[in-house]
This record gives sequence, C-alpha cells and structure tokens, in this order.
Amino acid sequence: MKLIEDLEQITEPFEKAVITIGNFDGVHKGHRALLDAAIEKARAISGTSVAVTFEPHPIRVLDKGSHPPLITIYEQKVELIEKSGIDVLVSIPFTRAFAAMEPQDFVETLLFKRLGMAAIVVGKDYSFGKKRQGNIAMLRAFGERLGFEVIIPPWVTTTDGSGRISSTRIRELVRSGDVKHAPALLGRHYQIRGKVVSGRDRGGKLLGFPTANINLRDELAPESGVYAVTVECSYGRFKGVANIGYSPTFDDHLFTVEVHILDFKHDIYQQDIRVNLIEKLRDEKKFSGIAELSEQIRRDIEKARTILEKIMD
Repeated sequence: MKLIEDLEQITEPFEKAVITIGNFDGVHKGHRALLDAAIEKARAISGTSVAVTFEPHPIRVLDKGSHPPLITIYEQKVELIEKSGIDVLVSIPFTRAFAAMEPQDFVETLLFKRLGMAAIVVGKDYSFGKKRQGNIAMLRAFGERLGFEVIIPPWVTTTDGSGRISSTRIRELVRSGDVKHAPALLGRHYQIRGKVVSGRDRGGKLLGFPTANINLRDELAPESGVYAVTVECSYGRFKGVANIGYSPTFDDHLFTVEVHILDFKHDIYQQDIRVNLIEKLRDEKKFSGIAELSEQIRRDIEKARTILEKIMD
C-alpha cells in the first residue's frame, strides 16, 4: 500500500480511482465492507483502490474538548487499512481551512480532478464539505455530471441482529469491559499498545508474578479489572493476564496496565508490545494482604489458561 500524507505528493491522478472516504476509527467490520467494496470495484475496472481519511480526526479540530477516545491510534489505523489490501491510503491533514471547503470543490477539484475518481464507495449517511452540506443526493448529481459512479453498500449489522456496527457501540463495549464481544463488531480482539517501562518492582518480588508495566499509548481504555489477554512482542505471541486499573490493595490511586506473561523468561524492557484483550475475568478488588492477592492471581492465571487454550492451542 502506498501512504500519502500530503496532497502535494499527488502529481497526477490515479488510474481509474475507486475511492472510499471515512475517519475509519477502529477499522471495524462496517469500515472493512467499504474498503472491500472499493477493492472489488477497482479490480473489476482495472483501476486503483484508494481510501481517504483525515488526521487528526475532524471532531478534534472542529469541536475541541468533547471528542470521544479513539479506538485505534493513527499508527494502528494505517496498519489495519493496509491489511485490507487497499492500493493507496490518502491521509489528509485536517484543518479548519480544509473543513471550509465547499462540497462541489471537495468532489470536483479534490476527488475527481486530483485523485482521478471513477467511482466512490460510501455509507448511506455520508456527508461532506463545509458544514457537512453535501449529501448522497448531491453526490449522485455530481456523478451524473462528471461521469463517476456512486456505490452505496448496505449497512453491516451484528450477527445477533442487534443493529448496525458502529464505532460508538464498540467504545461502549470496551468501556464496559465486555471485550469478549468486541470481535463481533471489530473483526478482531480489541488491542492496546505501549512501551514496557519500570514499574513499582513488586510483581515478581512481592507477589511472585513478574509483570510488564505498560506506558499506554491508546486512548480507549477498558473498564478497570483483570483480563485474559494475548501478548505480541519481538519474541512471538504469548498468553497472559492483565490488571488494568488502580491496584486497590496497594492504595496507589494511579492508573496502570500490568501484564503477567505466562511461561515467559525474556527481557522486554523498553520494547513496544501489543496486548489483545480476550475476556474480562473479574473486577478489581481490595484484598486483605499480599498472600490473599497472590492466591487470587493464581486462580486468575488458571482461568485465563483455560480461556486462552481455546484460541491459541
């Protein structure tokens, strides 16, 4: 995939560009349906599949202070879009000046003339341009005049029939700790990322369970608690148990992510690791002391092993 982060990099239109546009936060199953439709159409006309997104998220520019946490930080979003098989990702720097672009200029000058749009794939509620004045009817009218096709795939809904897949619903699941059901919407387990940093040196010494303490980079943190997880690092993929929250037994009052990686002996200090949240095991709880907490951790590990064996072995 070719990544373009400056429109000035585009010196000539793409060959029969089939464009899909969105913020793609989470790159969930609904987003994947748009990306897949663009890829399929591009193949059919021997064209170029092009995803267009914005950085930062438009709401952060237009409505500072009230934006929801991102499901995927920019780095992960780019990786996931690349995995979809799209040919080109155009990441437009979003500014107030860009937001003021008239709908006609956005479609005709940017998408049609500069990017070479032959077809566009968007959701049925798509809006664009200054104050989101552009809509599907306007887009179809531009298409008839300029000669590009407008493709509107059906909504992607959950398998249980509970409704449309959306970033809002995914945030609700993660925030409530219901990460077990996130894959039905995301198409994968919810993942957090961070660098392993110095902790409070008590996991191995006090409790007998060494932990990787993570400086979390993601914005969307799950509900406090203990989770069965898988961990990806330079040594491979491993089973683990993560404590996310405030460690009430120690009265630290500091939010931390601590991961005990099962059957693991390597030094990963200062490495970036990825933690996939598989299932919540329990809420955080204040224990009477080290012995009681250690015994609970042993039970957490055994429960996590049973859960993780189903997906890893």
